[in-house]
Amino acid sequence: MRVNREIRARELRVIGSDGAQLGILPFLDALRLAEDEGLDLIEIVPTAVPPVAKIMDYGKFRYDQTKREKESKKSQHQVKVKEIKLSPNIDDHDLEVKIRHAREFLEKGNKVKVSLMYRGREVMHTQLGDAVVAKFIHALEDVSTPELNPKMLGRTLHAVLAPSGKKKK
Repeated sequence: MRVNREIRARELRVIGSDGAQLGILPFLDALRLAEDEGLDLIEIVPTAVPPVAKIMDYGKFRYDQTKREKESKKSQHQVKVKEIKLSPNIDDHDLEVKIRHAREFLEKGNKVKVSLMYRGREVMHTQLGDAVVAKFIHALEDVSTPELNPKMLGRTLHAVLAPSGKKKK
């Protein structure tokens, strides 16, 4: 965005400080009008023929623009990935507690990454871990959809659940 003497066009379509169209003016005349009012000449649409420029206070314009950007960022929700770690021989109550925590994360709009780590000889009995993860996913299917189905990476079984948008009854 060009301001005052940075503008390179010879002629400009000028909009006054009150919003009224002043017509197509030579650059120097438009700049003189802006300086007479104690304001700046700001090129708004440089691609138009002739380019469109507006007479306004540049400092106030930048302030309002940053304020609008902050306001729009305020309403955005950033999706975070929360991780829940399980083990193949987890107790039923412990699994229920982990499911409750995952449910809270999903209802807040976050994704949940489920990691089940096999230690030592547990890797020989992967069906136990598969059953635990399947039970975990099944318990949360009312508030989530599996984004990544259970998959082995090394000694770890991973799954990712995304919030489904449906709220708990």
